[in-house]
Amino acid sequence: MFRIFVTLCLLVGTTPALAGETLRIGLQKTGTFAWQLDVVRRHGLAIGAGLDLKISEYASPDAGKLALNSGSVDLAIVDWLWVARARALGAKFQFYPYSSAVGSIMVKNDSPLRKIADLKGKVLAVAGGPLDKSWLIVQAAASRQGIDLKREAILQYGAPPLIFQKLQQGEADASLNFWNFCARLEAQGYRRLLDVRDAQAVLGLNEPVALVGYAFSESFAASHKGTIDRFIEAAQGANNIMLRSDEEWNALRPLMEAEDEWTFKAYRDRTREGMPRRPIAAEEADARALFKALASVGGPQLVGPSLELDPGLYYHPTPPGE
Repeated sequence: MFRIFVTLCLLVGTTPALAGETLRIGLQKTGTFAWQLDVVRRHGLAIGAGLDLKISEYASPDAGKLALNSGSVDLAIVDWLWVARARALGAKFQFYPYSSAVGSIMVKNDSPLRKIADLKGKVLAVAGGPLDKSWLIVQAAASRQGIDLKREAILQYGAPPLIFQKLQQGEADASLNFWNFCARLEAQGYRRLLDVRDAQAVLGLNEPVALVGYAFSESFAASHKGTIDRFIEAAQGANNIMLRSDEEWNALRPLMEAEDEWTFKAYRDRTREGMPRRPIAAEEADARALFKALASVGGPQLVGPSLELDPGLYYHPTPPGE
């Protein structure tokens, strides 16, 4: 497995003399977690929390999951559904929300398609494969309207860059892609036919669930609760800075690899939109409802042997003052 170990002095902004308690973090090099950690570094939030963040960079989310499984990192950003399935199969990981940013079904601005029923008989290109969580959420929402997209649309699956190109080149009438590719399409004048956030609302959720988050083993959280709590506090501090300061995004821009001003702003706005702001109990309540909906569509192949969300999945930080 390819890993690049980044020294604390470079990425976290401390020195050995100031080093605190070590937390080993798995980081997808091109993901938005790198943006958050850059804010943590530049504002000294890890130092202030008494943490020494050791960063391992990976080329893909799957590599981060492997690192968690092997114990070579303590914490990584992973898929909520992966953690839920892992717990159902006996692997005791816990999850804390990182982002609810999700993709959309996108069409060209002049497309005659206006609603989900219009996809009947049309080519719908789907990123991530038949068990992608966003695709399953869209299917579940469509079924509430009496529409079976698996049967009634012409489906094409592929990697996100390929799906992005298929819509641009006219090989698909619509595409369901990850949020960053949708942001790029928006910047080019494409429009949203259905946002996955809206699909979650159709399923009865009060607010969108964070579908990616910080994951760590239950045993590590039990023996290092203060470490996890302080990291979450530092991460939320970074989010607060990113929410209120446009200037902060100018500092982040070299990491974002935005093609133009419109894409840069779309990345910024969608990232902000996805930052969780509600109590963990409210998040967990909606997650239970969403898990049931996904289990009804994907079955054990998707969620594992349990059709109910494991009550121990969500990590609950110690309340302030306790």
